This record gives sequence, structure tokens and C-alpha cells, in this order.
Amino acid sequence: MPSPLPIRVLIADDHPLMLDGIARSLLAQGGIEVAALARDGKEAIALFARQRPDVCLLDLQMPDHDGFEALRGIRALQPDARLIVLTTYGGDARIQAALDAGAAAYLLKDALGEELANAVRRVHAGAHVFGPQARADMHGHYAADRLSPRELDVLQLVAGGHTNRTIGDMLGISEPTVKSHMSTILVKLGANDRTHAVTMAAKRGYISL
Repeated sequence: MPSPLPIRVLIADDHPLMLDGIARSLLAQGGIEVAALARDGKEAIALFARQRPDVCLLDLQMPDHDGFEALRGIRALQPDARLIVLTTYGGDARIQAALDAGAAAYLLKDALGEELANAVRRVHAGAHVFGPQARADMHGHYAADRLSPRELDVLQLVAGGHTNRTIGDMLGISEPTVKSHMSTILVKLGANDRTHAVTMAAKRGYISL
């Protein structure tokens, strides 16, 4: 019988050395062909439209359309696109956002070689794949402890060094309401104070510092 066609992969990462390393790592495993290399999210969407690869590997931190925008842009072109996030950053909120944007797999960049190739094959076959760290980040976090959009607004402004009164003015809410949101945020994150809440939220991927 003839051998099956190779899986055609698009890789997007803004670091040239990482981009080259991922490509070489996959090619060394066999049965995988690198269809295109993109250095930002916008280029990834454009190359997907032209090449229509079987699987896409996308970093999250990229210029000119980040990974989340690339995920949504590619899914808009092809709703059943097979998409893998390959990133440096974990955090349950960040992972959930990637899944909501259309990712079928979430791996950290230490997953190279056979592990990454196997993830590509499994996603190509229709499976969902999570690396060990992603599974650990997701474990124990439930929908009930997710921050609401308003709580995220408040916490992002807290991270920017604003006082409760200033935050209230900026969001058009009262200072007591800001304090109430902060109390809920502390409980949801299990944080001791505002600084601890900001640190934990950044680690989990709720906010950017």
C-alpha cells in the first residue's frame, strides 16, 4: 500500500531561532511536512488562507495580531481548522481563552521532538491534547472562580497602580463598588491583598503586566 500523505503544518512564532527549531524538530520525526512559516499572527492568517495546512502551531505572544487573534482569524476562514497553541506561558485563564478561540491543543515550548509530533498527529486525527503543565494549571479551577469582565477591568487598573477612587472614576462606578469587586476578586483568586491578587492573576493569564 502507498504510504499516507504527510501532515502539512503551518508554524507561527516571532522568534526566528524558535521557528527554525520547531520546524527542524518536526521534520526529524517523519510523516510531517512544514507547509509555511509565519513570524506574526497576521502573516499566519494570510499563509493559512493560501496554503490550507492540515495543522497550525501558533505562539500566543506575537506582534501584529497575537496568537488569540490568529486563532480566531484562522477559524473564521475554516471553522474545523486543527489548531495547536505552543507557548512559553501557562495559566488556566490563558488556556481557557485559547480553547474558547478555537485551539484543540495547548503545549508549552519544552514539548519538542516526539512529544510535539505526536500532538500534531493526534490533533490532525481530531483529538484534544494538553501538555502536563497545562493539565496541572487547569486542575482545580472551575467556572465559579473565573473573574467577570468587570472584575478583570478593575484588576487590570489595580495592576496599573490606580486607587479605588480613580478606578471608580475611570469605569463610571462608585468607590464602594470597586471595593466590593476587589473583595470578590480576592476570594476568587485566594489572594491575601491587592498585590498578591495582581501577581496571581498575571500567572494564571487573566491580565498582562
